[in-house]
Amino acid sequence: MKNRWANIRMACQSTAACTGISEVRKYLEKYCDHFKIRNHIQFETTVDAVKPVKVENGWHGLAWDVTTSNAIDPSTAVKRRFDAVMVCNGHFFDPYIPSIPGLEKFTGTVMHSHTYRSAEPFAGKSVVLLGAGLSGLDIALELSSVNAKVVLSHGQKPLKGPLPPGVQQSPPVSKVLDDGTLEFGDGKQARPDVFLFCTGYNFTFPFLDQQVGVKVKDHLVSPLYKFLMPPAFPSLFIVGICRAICPFPHFHIQTQFIMSVLDGSFTLPSQEEMEKDIELDEAARRTRGIATRHILKLDSEQWAYNDELARLGGFKQLPPYWSNLYESNKVFRSKDMLNYKTYNYRVLNEKEWIVQGPQGQSLPKPLP
Repeated sequence: MKNRWANIRMACQSTAACTGISEVRKYLEKYCDHFKIRNHIQFETTVDAVKPVKVENGWHGLAWDVTTSNAIDPSTAVKRRFDAVMVCNGHFFDPYIPSIPGLEKFTGTVMHSHTYRSAEPFAGKSVVLLGAGLSGLDIALELSSVNAKVVLSHGQKPLKGPLPPGVQQSPPVSKVLDDGTLEFGDGKQARPDVFLFCTGYNFTFPFLDQQVGVKVKDHLVSPLYKFLMPPAFPSLFIVGICRAICPFPHFHIQTQFIMSVLDGSFTLPSQEEMEKDIELDEAARRTRGIATRHILKLDSEQWAYNDELARLGGFKQLPPYWSNLYESNKVFRSKDMLNYKTYNYRVLNEKEWIVQGPQGQSLPKPLP
């Protein structure tokens, strides 16, 4: 990246939503090749069960029995024992559909962004798109390009920048009437061809043994020390559950911290101390007005979180340009939703970067 122009789209929660699946795949393939880890990956394998086992000479007295198969023939199941397990199954698999009174009465097409592939099938149609996160904004832009009539329904502050042609905003859908009409929070109504949910995903860990005690309630996975490990089973690490983050730098920091735990660079507190840390952290977030369902939504707090893990683990923090780029990109998006994804960023050193607009013109950085 250094001294090279690159099309960097920074403010990502779902990387694939921002940069395109093919670009993410290329990045991961190059990563595998650069670090020579491809031969250590076992493809076409399903993890069926992860079960803790008490082992006298195990790390923290634990080991893990992991059962895998090829997902087609049960007779292929194999159980192997490991000292530690990192769960990296992500959270973009099981679509979340919020409960909306009368939804079953809607007579058009109901779908989730998980099954959205391209804008062409929606050409000329009317679409109510619920959710104005990154996926919602991306899809609204694409639908506009095929002359779809889009109502961007969301509960955030109204977007102030210019919207794509054919796109308007409204409050969230509050209910579906008996005749299939959608009613919004302000009392206005619409009867679209398509009701498209861009409402995120559920966390799911069907392979984890129940005795691990990891619970998912109201979009919070708990109890997890530093959003990573259950205090009672500190050789299990659940990576990447935080939302509204810049993914790969975030994963890098979490992985570095895990390695510092495993190699002894960071000595874990006792189970009781970790549980108290979780309790105090969640309470502090709720005191600041953060609802339970948003505790894992770090956004601007991700940088302090990343720095804390680096400090505890005794490894190098992320270069300062990451946070400034991320926060600046949010400003660019709010002011120029139609073009911000075409901006080109150039990283000069660990602190400095510059940006060019769609026509190659230099742009002022919005934040110091």
